[in-house]
Amino acid sequence: MKLIVGLGNPGKQYEETRHNIGFKVIDKLVEKWNIPLNEAKFQSLFGKGMVNGEKVIILKPMTYMNLSGEAVRAIMDYYQISHENLLVIYDELDLPPGKIRLRYKGSAAGHNGIKSIIKLIGTKEFNRIRIGIGKPQPGVEVVDYVLGKFINDEKPIMAEIIEKSAQACETWLEKPFIEVMNIYNR
Repeated sequence: MKLIVGLGNPGKQYEETRHNIGFKVIDKLVEKWNIPLNEAKFQSLFGKGMVNGEKVIILKPMTYMNLSGEAVRAIMDYYQISHENLLVIYDELDLPPGKIRLRYKGSAAGHNGIKSIIKLIGTKEFNRIRIGIGKPQPGVEVVDYVLGKFINDEKPIMAEIIEKSAQACETWLEKPFIEVMNIYNR
């Protein structure tokens, strides 16, 4: 069984923010795979289904970003999912808007949601799709930037990258993650 987690914050006020790009990819997978997020436990909304012969759970933690690890750990324990079968999708300040970078291990690089996951699952070795949101302009606080909404010029770029990230998730169901990295890290 594979677990695909999109990071974000629950609540209407955060829906269209940069920090919720992981939730947007999960929304795209719900649409593509017709797997509704119809279960609410483990401090999460999630759905289960079969995609290309693979059992899949798609999940949005409802813990707020900084406590994402609580939700991820709870569902991994319950379904006995190994860290090799975990894929986490989240925003990345160090990449420009419209770029994605796939990794199978690494530090949190200052991302509080990833810090929480690393701490609670006990390893830095899990698959990731980092979606570039760019850096704030000088004088703009990081928290205000990540909790801000995409500007109009960024919206079509982000729609494309959400689709590309969803495609990378689908490819991972068929190929080892190292091959998926080779395809999408160009």
